[in-house]
Amino acid sequence: MGIVVEATGLPLRQALAAAARAGATGVQVDAAGDLHPDALTATGRREFRNLLRSYNQELAALNVPLRRGLDVAEDQQPRIDKVRKALQLAFDLGARKVVVPCPRLPDDPQSPRAQTLRESLLALGPFGDRVGSVVALELGFDPAARVVEYLGGYDTGGMKVTYDPANFLLHGHDPLANLTPLQGWVVHAHARDARSAGLSRGLQEVPVGAGDVDWLALTATLQVIEFDGYLTVDREQGEDRPKDVTNGVAFLRRFGGPAA
Repeated sequence: MGIVVEATGLPLRQALAAAARAGATGVQVDAAGDLHPDALTATGRREFRNLLRSYNQELAALNVPLRRGLDVAEDQQPRIDKVRKALQLAFDLGARKVVVPCPRLPDDPQSPRAQTLRESLLALGPFGDRVGSVVALELGFDPAARVVEYLGGYDTGGMKVTYDPANFLLHGHDPLANLTPLQGWVVHAHARDARSAGLSRGLQEVPVGAGDVDWLALTATLQVIEFDGYLTVDREQGEDRPKDVTNGVAFLRRFGGPAA
């Protein structure tokens, strides 16, 4: 079990302490601010690993916030460089996983957007192979089977996926039905929930356990597909996100979630 540091809204040290108190053993952190690859020297990287150990935490994954997707041609090279630096940082910090949003897959493989996405992934996957880290594409827009078929066209082990059940729900897909096809592809997972907010408002994110995700079935399926990464509790909305994250860890521990 882990938590997403930014979901707590707390400074890093306080978030690590909160994770430890909640019984989590790993954290996902943004590769930004003090943890931006350009800001973290070799000494800083050692100090961060020591900080994690002082709270009995591991780095589950680095997340790379992107203003534009991997399928956008504008500023493509700086975006690729940013993710590459995060891949190296993830290796140095021991996580070896970098979460990057996966855009909606193009319908036309010959479209400019499709070509841009392919160029981006061809620049990142083999780079991950070389440095020993993987790009963990965060899914949700497309059904899992389509994503697996698409990613299967790349000859690299440096591209895997991040599974987020709320993402699938919010885009009209059954989160449980879209987990089994991802066997062998999932290296990181987010624990987020969502439920209907009424006919006029559609679905909205809610605390873990308060929505439509069947967590008993989902955690069991993660074990069936032999997922051995972290299930990290995330929360993007809400008035008391630190409490929601802590309660989410406690809720999921009742199911004896996947071992980290």
